[in-house]
Amino acid sequence: MAGNAVFSTARKRLIGTVLACGLACFGVTSGPVFAQTSDRMGTVTNQPLPRFVSLKGEVGNVRRGPSVTHRIDWVFTRRGMPLQVVSEFGNWRQVRDRDGAGGWMHHVLLSRARTVIVQEDLMPLRSSPTDEAPVRARAEAGVIARLGPCENGYCRIQSGRTRGWAPITALWGLTDADLEDTD
Repeated sequence: MAGNAVFSTARKRLIGTVLACGLACFGVTSGPVFAQTSDRMGTVTNQPLPRFVSLKGEVGNVRRGPSVTHRIDWVFTRRGMPLQVVSEFGNWRQVRDRDGAGGWMHHVLLSRARTVIVQEDLMPLRSSPTDEAPVRARAEAGVIARLGPCENGYCRIQSGRTRGWAPITALWGLTDADLEDTD
């Protein structure tokens, strides 16, 4: 039997997954994964790629590949955290956070609710989408907020009971489609 490889069931499943999804399932792609264009559609959901979703629960396992047999690399622990979906395979979505860290998550852990992360410390939330509007509150960097409509270079956001208009340059989690209405 020298020279013959004997594969376990788990290894056969892994090899089948690699063959079925190609190198894209493991983050190896030929183009940029952060392109904000929606000319590519997901093969499973037929929704634009990349797109933004949010973490549905308090925790979400991030795996190396698209199955429960793959190792958990880390766990996202902030409910509502915006994540960018860059690829799909069956019930799995390859996601990235604002730092570019990512992996594969099961689709039930994700929500279509749109959220953003404030990137500017003590960012002013204005009463209307203009630079002259009164400041209603200030948001700290790292705050997660629900995303509303965008216009005039601002997006309406809400965190808890606080809401207001924030400059798009201070937010992470926006697509080109969100920005089209801001001119």
